[in-house]
Amino acid sequence: MQFIQEQPPINIGADISVRSFEMIEEELKEYEKAKEFDKNEIEVISRLIHTSTCFEQVLNNICFTKDAIPRIQKLLLNKAKIIVDVNMIKVGLSEFYLNTYGNEVVCYINEPFTFEQAKKNKTTRSYAAVVEAIKKHKNEPMILACGNAPTFIYAAINTLLDEKVDLSNVAFLLFPVGFVNVVESKDYGKRFCEHFNIPAVIMEGRFGSSTMTVATLHATYKLIKDYDKDEKYNGK
Repeated sequence: MQFIQEQPPINIGADISVRSFEMIEEELKEYEKAKEFDKNEIEVISRLIHTSTCFEQVLNNICFTKDAIPRIQKLLLNKAKIIVDVNMIKVGLSEFYLNTYGNEVVCYINEPFTFEQAKKNKTTRSYAAVVEAIKKHKNEPMILACGNAPTFIYAAINTLLDEKVDLSNVAFLLFPVGFVNVVESKDYGKRFCEHFNIPAVIMEGRFGSSTMTVATLHATYKLIKDYDKDEKYNGK
């Protein structure tokens, strides 16, 4: 039997992206839960579904604190540092957006001092890395973005309090994935953000990933200005 070669029905990246979001928009109409979210939140949710294909898990586990998206946008526009737990987030973020809005991504996970501090204090490297990052940038706006290591959340919260950081300049994106400390860390993060009125997007439960953290930031950037639409920027 002869094998017949084929080509993809849609072969242009921009066209694939447009069609994907059209399909997501149509399918979201089938979910009653989707009606609970505002327009900004649905944009983020659509991007999270786009990167995971998981409708129910995203809709049932996503949590936005009050006015989280516009408040995170305000920090981005104020050149907030984006402090992350893994370099995967740093690599995944669009340089176009980072350069346009002047946001530096900070990740100390592989720095020699991180290894030293983690060993000395018997913590994970993620814990040691975020402690150092917050201490260094505590007088600047910051977005703490976690996509892998739940210990990052404990370290971030405790260091913010210990260093008496101005919490009006802080936001959280909490998407660690896994089994150990994951559910508990997100609950700790949610309680902290609600108590101190800090803007946050949290994927509750075990579900999450670094790619979803990136997707949330890209959706938030795009809501500031849609370069794909206005300037034909075929970006993320």
